[in-house]
Amino acid sequence: MILKGGSIYRNGHFEDNLQISGKNNAADGGFVDIGGQDGVIEVGNSFILPSFCDVHVHFREPGQEYKETIRTGSRAAAAGGYTDVCTMPNLKPAPSDMDSLDVQLKAINKVPSAEKIHVHPYGTITRGQKGRGQLSDMEGMAPHVIAFSDDGVGVQDAGLMKAAMETARALGKIIVAHCEDEELLAQGKSRESEWRQIERDVKLADITGASYHVCHISTKESVEIIREAKKSGVDVTCETAPHYLLLDSRIIAEKISACPEEGGKYKMNPPVREPEDKKALIEGVLDGTVDMLATDHAPHSSEEKSRGFLKSMNGITGLECAFPAVYTGLVKTGIIPFDTLIRIMAVNPRTRFGIPADSGWTVADLDNPFVLDSRRLRSMGKTTPFDGQELYGKILYTICGDRLVYDHSTDK
Repeated sequence: MILKGGSIYRNGHFEDNLQISGKNNAADGGFVDIGGQDGVIEVGNSFILPSFCDVHVHFREPGQEYKETIRTGSRAAAAGGYTDVCTMPNLKPAPSDMDSLDVQLKAINKVPSAEKIHVHPYGTITRGQKGRGQLSDMEGMAPHVIAFSDDGVGVQDAGLMKAAMETARALGKIIVAHCEDEELLAQGKSRESEWRQIERDVKLADITGASYHVCHISTKESVEIIREAKKSGVDVTCETAPHYLLLDSRIIAEKISACPEEGGKYKMNPPVREPEDKKALIEGVLDGTVDMLATDHAPHSSEEKSRGFLKSMNGITGLECAFPAVYTGLVKTGIIPFDTLIRIMAVNPRTRFGIPADSGWTVADLDNPFVLDSRRLRSMGKTTPFDGQELYGKILYTICGDRLVYDHSTDK
């Protein structure tokens, strides 16, 4: 398969579609030969980017296939330009040992080749993903999981988290933490419940020498704690999500006031915070404190998200709109450089989690606007705060290895 025309993004800038391997021929107008399937894709004036990697998604299978399946989630990821995703373990059964993990591994292997991207499962930190009690069979699962997380709940006991870090370090794996101190919860998730547990954990990571990664940070305090921990040599990285960089409490209050019945679009955990938190997160992206952008893709049924803000379930759909939303809101406006967006979506996640850097390519139209229509999303979850917005950065094609896994023309 050949991608012909367009401009390739590499080494921090765009260049005409010239050689990127021995098979490519610049003398013929420039093309990229990715092997595999036959055929030529004329990409015109579009842009060829490294495919994206999301270290935080929820594909719901096994246990809640009415929300999403590994197959539909993979299709959504491909449509969003992703060829690598890491699936969180809040499943039924939660992958706490090889028997429970094997249920998910078999489902991953059943995805048809034409739709198959790289799906990397997490194992739980605690048995049953309870955030307390006993550690999971981390040693048994280690060869088959990308890392260990209890995402959805925080590990409540410091001694248990220390033991998890020591075990993970011995296994060469990362502890990936949803930070939420249940004793500090108010209505929703209080800001202190997030940063207090991060504060605890970076100290434990320093003591144990563990590799530690923080999920979906949302507060200015979290940014500052992680910034200082990095300066002191702690092996810590973190992620945030598009909604924390593009929305804030004032914007959401206005949206809900104007249309209360659509409040579910803005219900997630952690919640979107204050304008000063958004500012701090953007500053963290710019100075490298925030290492990567994750979607926290969390699909629910339409009924579960149609109960208004207070009663809807936490979580929104993210994979298919992350790149266009952030490109439009932060890159086109000059708030962050394009190179930074590529680093946090394609480079840093793979570097941190040991995922091969040459997973594939995504072709995007950066010049022509489109209106996001959630009804046309490939994900079974249709709820996103960016529905109906005019965006730039529409994904046209995604190539995983040498296979075309997404072609925008098939969505018509």
